[in-house]
Amino acid sequence: MSGHPAAMDPDRLAAECDFKTTRRSGPGGQNRNKVETAVILTHRPTGIAAEAAERRTQGENRRQALFRLRLRLALEIRTPAEPAPSPLWASRLRGGRIVVSPEHDDFPALLAEALDVLASLDDDVKAAATALGCSATQLVKLLAAEPRALTQINARRTSRGLHPLR
Repeated sequence: MSGHPAAMDPDRLAAECDFKTTRRSGPGGQNRNKVETAVILTHRPTGIAAEAAERRTQGENRRQALFRLRLRLALEIRTPAEPAPSPLWASRLRGGRIVVSPEHDDFPALLAEALDVLASLDDDVKAAATALGCSATQLVKLLAAEPRALTQINARRTSRGLHPLR
């Protein structure tokens, strides 16, 4: 799984990005419209960008933009699925359950791995869940935690004549 950009070390991923600051409306009191706290990160190899402006400091917005970039990479980039679940995936399984919050730093990497396995198995949720060592219900719950992922999978399943996931 280490080959997916969403699974990269955040510092290494940030090194592959163009970093731009700007002013945006939002919190900041007297700093609003005076200080460039909004952050836009653009991943040079893919051209995918993400931004954050809702926090008061540039550092907080940079962390949030990097998380959003990792999510977009997870959603938009497919890499060949590994033959076995990654060590990260294995560390997040507890008795067949996937234990991770959608706000946790591990979430984009886990989502990318799940989407890669699903893509490699023609969006067959049962086969993907078996390959990942979890239940199909748990896999769908992970996808549902990021609505764009569920929408993406359902569009592909519908085009293949499969029923959508809920």
